[in-house]
Amino acid sequence: MKKALVFSLFIASLAYANPYGKCIVCHGENGEKSALNGKSLIINEMSKADIKSALIGYKNGTYGGALKAMMKVQVMPLSNEDIEFIANKIGK
Repeated sequence: MKKALVFSLFIASLAYANPYGKCIVCHGENGEKSALNGKSLIINEMSKADIKSALIGYKNGTYGGALKAMMKVQVMPLSNEDIEFIANKIGK
């Protein structure tokens, strides 16, 4: 139980300090993982423009497949500046 709490606090602190922090769990530290056992793209292979477009689309409900509702919850709190930060951090 303590390990789970410490891990949750660690993830929360990453998310607070870095808009990409909460993405790490599923997509990897550098966007190198296909989230949910291969159900997502490997985001560090995407261009900055494609990442921005995807995040904005998730936010307004115009992008994504069967799991877009899950991503919408993740991106709703992101500001335009946060989306720009994530695209610049991960995108090509």
